[in-house]
Amino acid sequence: METRIDRIKKLLHSASYKLTPQRESTVRVLLEHEEDHLSAEDVYLLVKEKSPEIGLATVYRTLELLTELKIVDKINFGDGVSRYDLRQEGAKHFHHHLVCIECGAVDEIQDDLLEDVEEIVERDWNFKIKDHRLTFHGICHRCQDTEDETEEEST
Repeated sequence: METRIDRIKKLLHSASYKLTPQRESTVRVLLEHEEDHLSAEDVYLLVKEKSPEIGLATVYRTLELLTELKIVDKINFGDGVSRYDLRQEGAKHFHHHLVCIECGAVDEIQDDLLEDVEEIVERDWNFKIKDHRLTFHGICHRCQDTEDETEEEST
């Protein structure tokens, strides 16, 4: 984790920002909960446990700065809540998500599934792509397994 924090610190410095203690607390929470797709309020509550002096506005400003610097991606899964996701180091594009419409679980796909699609869009529509996001909505394997078990029990 310390190596990742050092790299984020360098990214901030290269954009003329400092890794203040408040920013570092926010980054640490994001790193510790990387799989969780936290909202700003979630991040704030977790930061508050470690650093009670930090206010919600500071966490919001930090998340917006990290988003602007492409350290964090701001995402919305259609529920009206913005969530924050650390961008994978060295990733050319944002990763993809599988959102379960039954239980709300969010799984990630790290593979870039859209390279061919990007080439077609850039060539046929003369559109220079800078990034992309893909979210699939469906029923996750956990809910499907539960449905299968329920069906077996009722027969």
